[in-house]
Amino acid sequence: MNRSTEPDGPGRPPSAGRANPLSDPDFRAGLRPIPSGPAEASERLRAADIVGLRPSGDRIELAIGQLEGPVLLCFLHVRCDGCEEFWRGLKDAGPGGVPVGVSAVAVTKGAGSVDPIEVDRAASGVSRVPVVMSDLAWVDYRVSGYPFFVLVDPSAGVVIGETVGFGWSDVESMIEASLL
Repeated sequence: MNRSTEPDGPGRPPSAGRANPLSDPDFRAGLRPIPSGPAEASERLRAADIVGLRPSGDRIELAIGQLEGPVLLCFLHVRCDGCEEFWRGLKDAGPGGVPVGVSAVAVTKGAGSVDPIEVDRAASGVSRVPVVMSDLAWVDYRVSGYPFFVLVDPSAGVVIGETVGFGWSDVESMIEASLL
C-alpha cells in the first residue's frame, strides 16, 4: 500500500506517511488567513454587486454603489448553530444586531446548495434586511465558511473590513475598527 494512502493506525500519528500540506507551495498559495478587522488600503477587494434570488424565488440585484452608508454583508447558513444568533439579531425586534448607521444584507448559498424554504424559515421576521440566496456572492467575496461578515464602503466600492463572527461583539469590533 502507498504510504500516503495508508490509514492511520494505533500508535501512528494522524499525519504519519503523509506530506505536510503546509510545505507544498501550491497549497500555501491558495490559503488566505482568516481576516479580522480593517483591510489595508492596498489589499482592499473591489466590492461586487449581490445578485441572486430571494427565498420566494424572485430575482434580486443589489447594486453596491447605490446603497447608503457602510453595508454589512452577513454570510449565513440555515443549518449552523453559530448562525442562529446572527439570524436573531437581523430580525426586526431581535437582540444584538447591526449597529446604527450600518445597513445589512443577509447572504446564503444559492438554491442549489440550500433549501429556499429553510432560508425563508431562518429569515422569518427579517424584513428590514434583504435576504439573498447567491453562490456567486460567496465566490466574489472569497467566503469559505460561515458565519462570515464583510463590511463594504459603497461610495468607494471596496471592502473595508471582514471577520468570522462568534457573536455580535466580534462584528461590532470589526465595524468599529474599520470605520476609524
